[in-house]
Amino acid sequence: AAAMAVRSRGARRLLLLLLLAGSAASPADEGGGGRREAGGGEQGDEAAPHDSSYGTFASEFYDLRYLSEEGYPFPTAPPVDPFAKIRVDDCGKTKGCFRYGKPGCNAETCDYFLSYRRIGADVEFELSADTDGWVAVGFSSDKKMGGDDVMACVHDDNGRVRIQHFYNVGQWAKEIQRNPARDEEGVFENNRVTCRFKRPVYVPREETIVDLHLSWYYLFAWGPAIQGSITRHDIDSPPVSERVVSIYKYEDIFMPSAAYQTFSSPFCLLLIVALTFYLLMGTP
Repeated sequence: AAAMAVRSRGARRLLLLLLLAGSAASPADEGGGGRREAGGGEQGDEAAPHDSSYGTFASEFYDLRYLSEEGYPFPTAPPVDPFAKIRVDDCGKTKGCFRYGKPGCNAETCDYFLSYRRIGADVEFELSADTDGWVAVGFSSDKKMGGDDVMACVHDDNGRVRIQHFYNVGQWAKEIQRNPARDEEGVFENNRVTCRFKRPVYVPREETIVDLHLSWYYLFAWGPAIQGSITRHDIDSPPVSERVVSIYKYEDIFMPSAAYQTFSSPFCLLLIVALTFYLLMGTP
């Protein structure tokens, strides 16, 4: 009812403005005769014409259309850019990728996915994991936790995905206020945390942040979060890159998850062959 009343008042104001606009020009103006100035002189056709009422009408119509009764602009929601899906057909060509999970998985089906590519003076990272909490990558001088620069994408209680910077102190991750991430974006969909961000290749020397132009072992981890704070990772031994990673070399590396590692081990294959032979031959 209140909205209808406001529209009704607006319509009456608009009608009044239209009537005023139609009657603004005097007969003397339309007749082409001279107009007498205050000093008594005649102003001919060469004089500058008087201001048209259209400008005033347009201005008032704008105020009526776009301003509320209190004179403040009506609030409008800012445009929201959808999160662009991670492309995997570029892996090994224009960006490097790591996949952990089922053979043939992609950024939406792997247990864990990471990509990296150089863009000018930055490196763009894309991370995704099958979790409702957090997904992270650590840059380490060895294959163990401790003294590592870590970037994590954390799903908070408000539904947002925030990019945070951590430093591993032993098995504990300490958040660092100095965050090198920029152009951050993230989304939580289908029980997956996915994010994209950039960070500089070169940084001032500091213990908690590394230069990415050097090669590092990459530590991959993901797990639950409590009230926007990360907790212990999902698996006891998160995957680690087999060798140091260079941002100047794009590879597409797949690492089978623990379940698929079991079935692909030589001993397991031998056991399956022996069991199959036993079943086919039968017992004597």
